[in-house]
Amino acid sequence: MKKSKVLAFVMAGGEGSRLSPLTSQSSKPSLPFGSRYRIVDFVLSNLLNSGIHSVYMLVQYKSQSLIEHVRKAWVVSPMRNEEFVTVVPPQMMRGGDWFMGTADAVYQNINLIQMHNPDLVLVFGADHVYRMDLEQMIDFHHEREADVTVAALPVPLADARGFGVIVADHAGRVGEFQEKPDNPTPMPSDPTRAYASMGNYLFDAKILVESLKAAGDRGEHDFGQHILPALKDTHRLFAYDFATNKVPGVKPYEEQAYWRDVGTLDAYFNAHQDMLAWPPRFDVFNPQWRIFSSNYQGPVARMLDAKLCNSVVAAGSLVHGASISNTIVRREVIIEDDVEIEDCLIQDYVHIKRGAKLRRAIIGNYNVIEAGARIGHDPELDRRRYSVTESGITVVGPGEVSTTLRAFSE
Repeated sequence: MKKSKVLAFVMAGGEGSRLSPLTSQSSKPSLPFGSRYRIVDFVLSNLLNSGIHSVYMLVQYKSQSLIEHVRKAWVVSPMRNEEFVTVVPPQMMRGGDWFMGTADAVYQNINLIQMHNPDLVLVFGADHVYRMDLEQMIDFHHEREADVTVAALPVPLADARGFGVIVADHAGRVGEFQEKPDNPTPMPSDPTRAYASMGNYLFDAKILVESLKAAGDRGEHDFGQHILPALKDTHRLFAYDFATNKVPGVKPYEEQAYWRDVGTLDAYFNAHQDMLAWPPRFDVFNPQWRIFSSNYQGPVARMLDAKLCNSVVAAGSLVHGASISNTIVRREVIIEDDVEIEDCLIQDYVHIKRGAKLRRAIIGNYNVIEAGARIGHDPELDRRRYSVTESGITVVGPGEVSTTLRAFSE
């Protein structure tokens, strides 16, 4: 059978207000993740590892750092026209409005679908941490002769109340969508769990174009609220069970269907803890399914009389006489003598001076933590100076305690 021609749209316009103050200078998809990645790298890596090389990334809020990251890190193939990752800001081609919803973002760029004339169009979010082989979802789509396939994550019924829930039969045929229901309908194969929509969609291209035009005429702007409910009674909509997706190289000790929406500060912090755990619930080292990112050209990290326990220190960093445990330290961080850091995320270009004590904190880019500072030790004091999450994580925004902020630097 002839292989389908696939075009992908990555929805990377999220403002990420619930991640403030980390998103004070950049959008949610461009936030640092782990020791060397950004959140957007996960969806882009999944696409490229799945053989999907024609990718448009739709951006909107505070997009410059994301644009710079894609320009430097995601040059796919300058020799082949069909292999690209291209950033598309709002073009205002259908009026003077910014993107008013996920469907409207694609509708405003419907000319790109018509120009490429694909068989299938993927519409995926840019703000989740996961691995997924898209070829398996495409095979499922063809086997069911589907018009639209929605990626679905099985979640416990109690957790499903916070999601858009998909009601499907044993074959996966969608019969209903429930928006954050009090009593979610369980999966037909498991009464303890329900299908939660992952916000990732696969469309037959012609049906997508027709649906976008019809929704545009009705003044509707969202896939989950408008497009999909309108199609379920007239077309073949199916839910693809993400738990059945098998990615090469995933280790037995990992959570096999790992997927996290890192849309809040606590969720963002906890996903990093999943990586630091031993064994990790999500191991970023997988030679068979790599997570790609920027090609940093600086030196390796340097440790001078340092004590490290269950921590990661990225390239270009210098640790001198400090004690660090259960922490991720990103690129070009300087940590001086007698510093103690426990259960923290230290983002790029931070300078932590002598004798500072940090615990359960996220320190944003380009901060200078002064000598003897205490962060995460006095919740009331921290609330007066910084942001503190419901679970007690102290968050210092990018450049919040520094006079310099290179917002668009790689």
